Amino acid sequence: MGMSGGSSNGPMSDINVTPLVDVMLVLLVIFMVTAPMMTTGLDVNLPQAQSGTLDETRPPIIVSVSGQSDILVNDRRTSLAELGGVIVQEKKAQPNPQVLLKADRSVPYGLVVQVMGALKAVGVEKLGMVTESPAAPTGG
Repeated sequence: MGMSGGSSNGPMSDINVTPLVDVMLVLLVIFMVTAPMMTTGLDVNLPQAQSGTLDETRPPIIVSVSGQSDILVNDRRTSLAELGGVIVQEKKAQPNPQVLLKADRSVPYGLVVQVMGALKAVGVEKLGMVTESPAAPTGG
């Protein structure tokens, strides 16, 4: 009888996985210990938001963008092209005015950015955003 098909006399084909499990457990413990140390944060200086009552001594210029994409300056309808000229006229009557932007929530974001760009182009440095606090839905 030859050694042609004897599997009992051949090399051992079972893999001993115990050292592999030991190594993996050690790596897992090392990872669990070092993972909280690897979470680092960036120090960011956030601007101080002054939220309070508005200065009532000088009325602000309110630029509104309605849901139909109409632009109004102090309830006077204007267009995006004429917005800069209207703000310049308002600034002549009231130097360094407080400008507030009020946009409907259904207005496309791009239009709001265009309005902000037009205001910045005519020298409006500080622009306030008028926001509405979310009201409780009223059942009808």
